[in-house]
Amino acid sequence: MVPDETWLRIGNQEFRARVIVGIEQYDSVPLVRDILRAVGADVFITTVDPDNRRSSLLLMDLDNELPLEDFIWIGTTSFARSKESAIQTAHIIRESLGINILKLDVRGEDNMPDNALTVEAACQLRSEGMELMPFILPDPKTARELEQAGCAALRVMASPVASGRGIVDPQAIREVIDQARIPVIVEGGLGTAGHVAQAMELGAAATLVNTALVRAHTPLKMAEAMRQAAVAGRLAFESGPMEEIVAAV
Repeated sequence: MVPDETWLRIGNQEFRARVIVGIEQYDSVPLVRDILRAVGADVFITTVDPDNRRSSLLLMDLDNELPLEDFIWIGTTSFARSKESAIQTAHIIRESLGINILKLDVRGEDNMPDNALTVEAACQLRSEGMELMPFILPDPKTARELEQAGCAALRVMASPVASGRGIVDPQAIREVIDQARIPVIVEGGLGTAGHVAQAMELGAAATLVNTALVRAHTPLKMAEAMRQAAVAGRLAFESGPMEEIVAAV
């Protein structure tokens, strides 16, 4: 395996691991520790519930198992189900934890990203100095608006969150990646290592996975598989693969 290269820099923080892991669904601190180690993660994601300001996992417990100071801390608004709730969550995370890098999610009750409201929330939070990685449906116009707003990276949905369906429209993902001048992370519905490899072959800077690891029969093996798939997919993209040859009929 080749060493990870920096694919995103925010201030003095360098993002190198090509697989980012969400931990909102875990209730086992040792499993979170082992998963993060298995994927070689350098990012630690935390959040709060905007209704009761409850941390997704107790940070005190995690700190006993992990050298949290070795990770880049980012927040997420994944529990939010409106623009107002996402902005409130962002404020709580920054005020309570001092985190200024945010995985911005503005989803409706159907759990799908709302592109228009995401742009509105991003513009407000950027005006407040927050560094953002917004989650959107693959749409070049929305991607341009968020890039122009100064977002650090884009997160593009491959298929509905937790569906395991993989990348349902590769061309749409590729269009966003090809035009973007900031890193693009593919996430949502990535259910196996093959989906991660495909995302990286399309030119993604990184992938983000969560449910696929939680639901795998052996989560640590799937985590290692996804780590290696990300490396293989990135190498394949950088190799300039051959074009498909369509046989004459």
